Amino acid sequence: MRYIKDLPNPQFKIGLYQWNNKYIIKIESGTYEQTYKIDDYEVDSADQIEACIDEAFLKAVAGRFDTMHEDFNGTLIRHNVLF
Repeated sequence: MRYIKDLPNPQFKIGLYQWNNKYIIKIESGTYEQTYKIDDYEVDSADQIEACIDEAFLKAVAGRFDTMHEDFNGTLIRHNVLF
């Protein structure tokens, strides 16, 4: 996987990569990670992908991270890993 660059963001660590003819956007928050892939022929450049990382998208990403955390903690509690 080829690292292209980090995208500055105060809330998340966002990295842009290229691998197997795809751009990969990796968004990290604490112990959780979301990955989005798009075929490189779908866009003109990495800059076009960066422009898509807008406020509405990041708001949805934040909500998804919250849901991931709730789901994971829920299963840990159900299985007596957390009390």
